[in-house]
Amino acid sequence: MARSVPGWPPRYCTLSPTARTRSRGGDAAEFINAYARVTKASVGGSAGDLIRLRLWQEKLLDGLLAEDAAGRLRHRAALIGMARKNGKSALGAGLALWSLFLGDAGGEVYSVAGTRDQARIVFGAARRMVELDEELSGTAKVYRDAIEVPASGSVYRVLSREAGASEGLSPTFVVFDEVHVQPDDELWNVMQLGAGARREPMLLGITTAGARTDAHGRDSLCYGLYQHGKKVVAGEVEDPSFFFAWWEPVAGVEADHHDPKVWRESNPGLDDICALEDFRSTINRTPEAEFRTKRTNVWTVGNTAALPHGSWDRLAAPDRVIDPDARVVLMADGSWSGDSTAILGITVEESPHVWVVDLWEKPPDVKEWRVPVVDVENALRATTRDLPVAEVGMDPYRWQRSMSVLEDEGLPMVEYSMGSVERMVKAWKLFYDLVLDAGFTHSGDPRLARHIANMTLKIDSRGARPTKESKVSERHIDLGVCTVAGLDRAVWHLTAKSAAPPAPFVMIG
Repeated sequence: MARSVPGWPPRYCTLSPTARTRSRGGDAAEFINAYARVTKASVGGSAGDLIRLRLWQEKLLDGLLAEDAAGRLRHRAALIGMARKNGKSALGAGLALWSLFLGDAGGEVYSVAGTRDQARIVFGAARRMVELDEELSGTAKVYRDAIEVPASGSVYRVLSREAGASEGLSPTFVVFDEVHVQPDDELWNVMQLGAGARREPMLLGITTAGARTDAHGRDSLCYGLYQHGKKVVAGEVEDPSFFFAWWEPVAGVEADHHDPKVWRESNPGLDDICALEDFRSTINRTPEAEFRTKRTNVWTVGNTAALPHGSWDRLAAPDRVIDPDARVVLMADGSWSGDSTAILGITVEESPHVWVVDLWEKPPDVKEWRVPVVDVENALRATTRDLPVAEVGMDPYRWQRSMSVLEDEGLPMVEYSMGSVERMVKAWKLFYDLVLDAGFTHSGDPRLARHIANMTLKIDSRGARPTKESKVSERHIDLGVCTVAGLDRAVWHLTAKSAAPPAPFVMIG
């Protein structure tokens, strides 16, 4: 009976763990064990020590570098995914050096990532490995962002998306680090197409999981590759040129992230390369979504999902009837152009109910678009006539004129600055606690769910608060932010000594 290998196989692998195939994995492992060194002291070893690949890493190399019937490398592209701190960077650096020193003459090896600093992580480890080894350093010229081997004419360079997707490249081996942060597939495609003239190119993506969608709401590059790999594993797609190995819990995103068994399923180097005690000490100090993504390697809906998986869906009560006598808080937020503007309703009750009053979003194929200001104002007027509105909260940025007009007409307008860090940190804490305690319900509107999922959590010394993943992102969050702010005001009205609304134009943010 074959001996069990700790950490192997991963949850998904395009080559059967029991498959017998010729491979150059042993050659690569021999090179790495002989020349690659630990560059930073960790639980995996002391700085300067030779790396000793684990059995699961050797199995991984056997699959990655498998040969076809003609004796050439079977795979031209690959995606390897595992939780952070499992030795991805060191393994990538070792493979890059193997290709640089033992690959075809005139080789072009690249460390690639979304930013130059990220790309330098793998390259920096490789450069230090060369500096620490007398034989390698004696045959190579080492520069800040390049390593040259004059005898073979091969070179290893750093390349990032920041520098632009360079045409004219002819890569032989590419280590594409943290694929999940790539905003699009441009750089991946440039490297893949550039290798077309090479006999045995390899485009290797190494990553943890991340956001399933990109800034345009489409599947992200990494998630698309992940989905493709799963289809190859399942036999739905035939693509022998693509290698896929992905560690994640057997139960996927539904797995209990507190369970050490789940940690082990996602981390082949647990309690060896990465410390088990570190998991125990950080789980209660790390936002759940971040822990699930970085420590159990599962995909979140947003870039850094702000809420625990499934918690928002559990609050849906689409059939709930709003008490006609219940006071209501309206919350509005938006911009003049190019984004979205939202109006949300929240009842003032022990268990508030949240629903979408109206939403205006920039059509995806329209370049120039303006928010219909008159329509927004009319929607606020109509809702205030129909319901007992306690206040209309609104972010005053670029909406001062509308607020002034509506206040003059008698609407209970209140300024709520959603750019106030102090205000939003406090509101977020209340919102998060209400979500966990099932302290409110919502209408189940898919637009609201989408905006909630698009919120990312920014955490610094001032606290945690929801934000947009980037200023240019087309993933709208206005309904989500209105929910956070609106519940803050609804709870205030519920608990305030006086039921009277604040004075018009009171600045509360």
